[in-house]
Amino acid sequence: MTTLRRYPVKSMLGEEIASSEVTPSGLAGDRGLALIHRTTGRVASAKNPRLWRALLTLTARSADPAARAADPAVSITLPDGRTVRSTDTDVDDILSRFLGQDVTLTAEPPPGAAMEHADPDQVIRDGVTAAADISLVQISAGAPPGTFFNFAPVHIVTTSTLDQIAKLSPDGTADERRYRPNIVLSTPGHDGFTENEWLCRDLVVSDSDLLLRVVARTPRCAVPTLAHGETIPRSAAALRVVADHNRVLPREHSTAPEPCAGVYVQVIRPGRIAVGDTISLR
Repeated sequence: MTTLRRYPVKSMLGEEIASSEVTPSGLAGDRGLALIHRTTGRVASAKNPRLWRALLTLTARSADPAARAADPAVSITLPDGRTVRSTDTDVDDILSRFLGQDVTLTAEPPPGAAMEHADPDQVIRDGVTAAADISLVQISAGAPPGTFFNFAPVHIVTTSTLDQIAKLSPDGTADERRYRPNIVLSTPGHDGFTENEWLCRDLVVSDSDLLLRVVARTPRCAVPTLAHGETIPRSAAALRVVADHNRVLPREHSTAPEPCAGVYVQVIRPGRIAVGDTISLR
């Protein structure tokens, strides 16, 4: 394993960490908070870039650097360098002014929580400011109750998938941060979208009780195409390559192929994970 990441606030930039406890709710502190739009009651997500792409200019960091507990205190850094804590009384006002939308930062998903998902092909074709067809996606459809995960609590991308995207991209690059994985898994000796073949298989972490099960290939939305902070510019190729070269069924009983890169996994047996651990497929 080469990289371990968590994202304390949904759709904001996250942080690279050295280790973490992993429970059925994912890495400690991962996506423990989200913004709720006060008018619609929907979860703010950069999957609707016209409304929420500015979330990817904010960086959220947990107050627990050891990643041993889901500490509710999170610091959020704005592009100008200002920092606000999730426990500050004015955090909602500061974030609402910055985003131009009335929002509430919360750790509790509202009943029937859903987010807006813009058609990614339209975003590529028409740009992030154009109106796109919007569908509503339920939060935590296959994840633990009371969480803000799209589907499952852990997301893995392999180095072979990133290498394949880079090989097929016009600029020859594929920044892993665009795809927002929790784990970037080194897969030497493998080529292409290797995790496509892992559906329903288990991943065992060395020297740990942690056991993970692959439950879906990860369908990609418009988020990889967006600018992430000041260092990762917008790139339509980040999704177009996947759409052109890896349209597959996300799950066993899916009815239509989708652009996929990476896999979603559930936690079968909790444990601890650290950069440098060996993860074996069985």
